[in-house]
Amino acid sequence: MKIYTRTGDAGETALFDGRRVPKSDLRVEAYGEVDELNALVGLVVAEGLDEDLAAMLRAVQRDLFALGGRLADPAGKIAGRVGKVTVGAADTARLEEWIDTLEGELTALRHFILPGGTRAASLLHVCRTVCRRAERRIVQLGSEAVEPSLLAYVNRLSDFLFVLARAANRRSGVTETEW
Repeated sequence: MKIYTRTGDAGETALFDGRRVPKSDLRVEAYGEVDELNALVGLVVAEGLDEDLAAMLRAVQRDLFALGGRLADPAGKIAGRVGKVTVGAADTARLEEWIDTLEGELTALRHFILPGGTRAASLLHVCRTVCRRAERRIVQLGSEAVEPSLLAYVNRLSDFLFVLARAANRRSGVTETEW
């Protein structure tokens, strides 16, 4: 299979249900934001985090591929056939468990903190903001166009990325800067 098909040369792309839409379609924007987030998460993993944190992020990358697949599949054509495109309550619960575990390593927040610290933590803050942008695009699709579990996952993911940035700084001995 060739990487190029030439079918998008006129500014359209195909959804999994076979429908062709402009590349500027809000649904394409939404899964494009998720794709950007996934690439940024890969960049953070390449920074050489502690293995437990890197393993969490690799699991998130799998979830993000599934999330993108769900967004590109408005008619549910592949969802019932391909189990790995599932993102649901169990995945959100896993993020919550990780948040709770990591927060156990951290001091309680009493003020806002400035994004930054180590390069990995700074990149995690960028991931968090891209995640919030993806969430806004997904919300724009409308509640009837998106499964509630997908939106819950993305909302919790940004919380996880924030806590993970704080944990990466703490593990590296970097003090957070309060605002």
